[in-house]
Amino acid sequence: MTTSPRQERRSALPLPLADQTVLSFRFTPSPRGARLARRLASCQMDAWGWRYGTPAHDAVELVAAELAANAATHGRVPGRDAELRLSREEDGHVRVEVSDARGERLPEARDAGSEEDGGRGLLLVAALAKEWGTAPRPGAPGKTVWAVVPAAPVRQ
Repeated sequence: MTTSPRQERRSALPLPLADQTVLSFRFTPSPRGARLARRLASCQMDAWGWRYGTPAHDAVELVAAELAANAATHGRVPGRDAELRLSREEDGHVRVEVSDARGERLPEARDAGSEEDGGRGLLLVAALAKEWGTAPRPGAPGKTVWAVVPAAPVRQ
């Protein structure tokens, strides 16, 4: 029995697993890709033991969603993927990284006016993260925007 190309692609997606300390996923820098990145971050947090609805889970999900949306909106280069990377740190923090191909467009938190529709996302990231910043994208053109989110240790 042969598998369809659709089944092969689906099996290439990373699976949220409790025993892995890093989840890495490349996505198309589009609204759909950003939603998928947010959903995978949410599933991975649940697999690590931070259940849906807990403060750590919701903070990481929101930070991943904002960074992925920024990559889709401001970091898009046709034909280039973005990448989400989550890592569970020994000290109870979760590091969220989103890389895109636009290294010349660095994000900056700003106070958006009351009439603007957007521009507040990085203020949310700054409020939820212990620290955040940017770095050159390793091994490829572009940048990585990262945030370290405090997450209380999971009680078994």
